[in-house]
Amino acid sequence: MEIEKNISLKNKNWFRTGGNAAFFCQPENKQEFQQALEYAKNNSLTVDIMGLGANILVNDAGVDGLVIRPALRKIELLREEKGDAFIQAGAGVTIHQLIEWCLDNNMTGLEEFSAIPGTVGGSVYNNLHYFKYAFSDFLVSGEVINKKTGIFESIDKEWFGFGYDKSTLHSGEYFLVNAVFKVKKGTEIDAAFARGRRVEIIRHRLARYPGSRTCGCFFKNFDISDIDFEIEGKKIIHVGYYFDKLGYKGKLQVGGAGVSHQHANMIVTNDEATSSDIIGLARKMQEGVKKEFGLIPQPECCFLGFKDNPLL
Repeated sequence: MEIEKNISLKNKNWFRTGGNAAFFCQPENKQEFQQALEYAKNNSLTVDIMGLGANILVNDAGVDGLVIRPALRKIELLREEKGDAFIQAGAGVTIHQLIEWCLDNNMTGLEEFSAIPGTVGGSVYNNLHYFKYAFSDFLVSGEVINKKTGIFESIDKEWFGFGYDKSTLHSGEYFLVNAVFKVKKGTEIDAAFARGRRVEIIRHRLARYPGSRTCGCFFKNFDISDIDFEIEGKKIIHVGYYFDKLGYKGKLQVGGAGVSHQHANMIVTNDEATSSDIIGLARKMQEGVKKEFGLIPQPECCFLGFKDNPLL
């Protein structure tokens, strides 16, 4: 496996901003993953992981150390039990590939995440969610590699400590190698119905959300305990509501970054945008909500190459 040097990350993330990785590699199997961590250890390099870059912001100054983009893309059926199928997918498998593989084999359930960009690794890391579904609803176990020792460990669902936009992987001490999911094993008719539902989910997403140059929702929704007031008799946890009230949708902009006209909690970029523009815009959004409502939105987007949190 080649360890590349001074590799641009601008074309490897959805915002299309940011600088270079000092070192970069794409391990295609477990042994190469071990080799990458050994290389980092022997050369005293920090290690960061990225997937499709659909939920990250890369520092304009780039990333010191080694950036690993897992390319473990194997999908296989492990077993079937009482109408359920247990499938294992590598960390580098995209959500699109996983859904298509399932439907091709008459397995359903994961189509709920249709049109969401990302890999299995990134989606498990942040517990991908869409409406009432979360990735953790389907995951049953996985395999991780210890960052310090390079030892592989098989773990169960409880190990992940899943929550809203979080998992044990956030500690940075372990990296996902593969995960096992339980889906429904059905008939060709079941799969055809699921494909139709998939088409409708994609149509719905494209109508509501920008389809490129965004990380999706930039900020997390509030926890209900964060809010000590009611609006129209309810505590509103959806952060987009507050940005809407402030009139940011399609209006607020800093440099080449602006709030999407489709969704008030999504930032989009143009060809001239920098990560600094996105940070400046996100801070303005935070400051507005803090001033008007006394709340500080916290990012759902992950930061790569920043030594300190660049936001409030």
